[in-house]
Amino acid sequence: MKLLSLAFLAATFVAFQSCSSVKYGDPQETETVNIDFGSTDLQTLSKKMVKSLIDSPNLAYLDAPGKRDDKRIILYMGGVDNRTKEHIDTEAITDSVRTDLLQSGRFRFVADQKGQKEIGDQVRFQNDGRVNPEMAKQFGKQVGADMIVYGSLVSIEKKNSRSIESGGSKLEDVYYQFIMNAVNIETGEIIWSDKQEIRKKQRTSIFG
Repeated sequence: MKLLSLAFLAATFVAFQSCSSVKYGDPQETETVNIDFGSTDLQTLSKKMVKSLIDSPNLAYLDAPGKRDDKRIILYMGGVDNRTKEHIDTEAITDSVRTDLLQSGRFRFVADQKGQKEIGDQVRFQNDGRVNPEMAKQFGKQVGADMIVYGSLVSIEKKNSRSIESGGSKLEDVYYQFIMNAVNIETGEIIWSDKQEIRKKQRTSIFG
């Protein structure tokens, strides 16, 4: 009888363990699953930089040969150097910044390296004899970027091991510093620079 009861309990436990549920959440909700870099951190950093770029008087406009009546600054989105210990997809940050800046209508953008590869492949395809020559696009007509936007993400991590003084709990602290720059391609002058800081703490109890 005891064996049957134990078997029933074990089967019930396995059944509950195998059940799962999925639900949608608010993408803007603060994410606090753990101390690692997360979606809220990405949104915080990108929104701060987008606002700063849009508000900068030094990025209001820039005249250059060939720009005609549209004096908006043409940007090239460079990379963000990940100098943390985490595997962070920094392209997600730059993609978010570029998307919001484009939607603001404040800046113009040229394609990044991935986009340039796709363009090159397509132009070569259009000029290999398979496309009507009158409709085939040619190299040499792209607009040139005025400035490059690039940055770096660094972190400093501290851990306090469990001890009698801490009541057996463990404390982790991580500090992120995100810096972006806009550099004039022709002169090499840094026209704009800003930083955003984030600090996160996580305390794990003796049972965690």
